[in-house]
This record gives sequence, C-alpha cells and structure tokens, in this order.
Amino acid sequence: MKLSITVIALNQEANIVPCLESARFADEIVLVDTGSTDRTVELARGFTDRIFITDWRGFGATKNHALDQAAGDWVFSLDTDERIPAGLQEEIMQVVRRNGPLAGYRVPRKNYFAGRWVRRGGWYPDLTLRLFRRDRGRFREREVHEEVLVDGAVGVLHTPLEHYSYNSVSEYVTRMDRYARLAARELAKAGRRPFAGELLWRPAAAFVNRYIIKLGILEGLTGYTLAVLFAMYTFLKYYYLRQLLHEESHAHRSQRPDSP
Repeated sequence: MKLSITVIALNQEANIVPCLESARFADEIVLVDTGSTDRTVELARGFTDRIFITDWRGFGATKNHALDQAAGDWVFSLDTDERIPAGLQEEIMQVVRRNGPLAGYRVPRKNYFAGRWVRRGGWYPDLTLRLFRRDRGRFREREVHEEVLVDGAVGVLHTPLEHYSYNSVSEYVTRMDRYARLAARELAKAGRRPFAGELLWRPAAAFVNRYIIKLGILEGLTGYTLAVLFAMYTFLKYYYLRQLLHEESHAHRSQRPDSP
C-alpha cells in the first residue's frame, strides 16, 4: 500500500517548507499551485517533482484536482498551514500498511491563534476527515468549508494535526471577509433566503455559543477575541447573502422586457 499527501497552495512561501517537511514520510507529495507569484513552487521543488499548476476552482474542486493527480492507495489531504507531527505520521502509516480496515479516518487538530494553542471555544478537538482510500473518497465541491465524503466506515486517529491558522487578529480579519463572501455564495447557490432579524440574532447566538457554551471564556482575552471575531464573520456571511440576492433581483428586473 502506498500513501500520497496532497497539498494546494497559493503564495505560501512562508509555510510551504515546514508543511512539506512534515510530509516527507509519504510515498509521494502532490502539490497543486494556483498561480503563486512568490517562491512557493521553487521551494516545493526541493520536496517533490509532482507539481501541477492550475487556475483556482474553489477549495473543493481544487483539492479534487490534486486528488486526481495522486497515485497512492491512500491519500492524506494537508493544508499549507498544517504540520504532521511524528506521532501522527506513525499512526497514518500503520493504517496504510495494514490497508485500513476502514475507508477513512478523522484526525483532531490543535488550532493555534497568534502562536497559542486554543483548547476551548470550539477550537479543539476540531475533528476533520483527512486520511482516506483514494478510490473511496472525494471532496464536496464547495467554495469554502469543503469536506471529504467517504463511501464506507470512518474511524478516528489520536495524535493531533498541528494547525497554525492565524498569526494575528489582522490576518483573521483579512481572511474572514473572503471566507464570509464565499460562504454567502454557497448559501445563495443552495437557495437560502434571509430570515427576519437574523443579522441581529445570528451573530449574538454565535458569540454566546463560542464564548459561553463552548467555554471560550476560560481562554481569557484570546477566547473573548475569537468569539467576537466569529460573531463578526457570522454577521458578514448573512449580510453578503442579502447583498447577493439583492443584486440578483435587481439584475433580473433589469432584464425583463417592458410590459405592454
């Protein structure tokens, strides 16, 4: 049994070396780059010659494109801001060597914010399906918050994947706006329509959920900050949904022929 690790990247020269260094144990590394203008591809060539350049297709479709290039019996999908520690490497290879027995495996993630591991507020264990049989798994083709859908039973590995998600509040805010716009587009495509008052109660509920129910309050200022930021993201997502639907409605009315 062989293992492929797939990675998608765009202008990730600050992350690509430690990311791929942690993936060296695999039989192959497949990198799909979506148009980097920095040294991402140059640095990646020190770890793999399986590098493919393509246009951005959305998170799910781009990760499926990487999956299509993989030759291994098993695939582990790795993001550029993630690292696979030695304990998890061994767990992954135990699964690959014995060929299962399940179709896929979730892993916990240690999510770091500004260099600190955040244990509460919904940030841990953050189980995510990453290891799966290549012929039994496929990414759901969403623009954001993509996930692997597996045909078969799923298990859980124990050693956490290390995820260095955000280095600062400013980085979070910058990415938050992009993700909120993408999430709004997904909602619009799914036929979602706004509810009365949700721009008020949804952000408030998001804050209470992260800060109180999921014990973000025990993380001190970091927990409060992250709960506020998540509430802001929630507001933006549903605000942009309304904006999209308004623009679509306006475009539709402008295209209607004049009434006789």
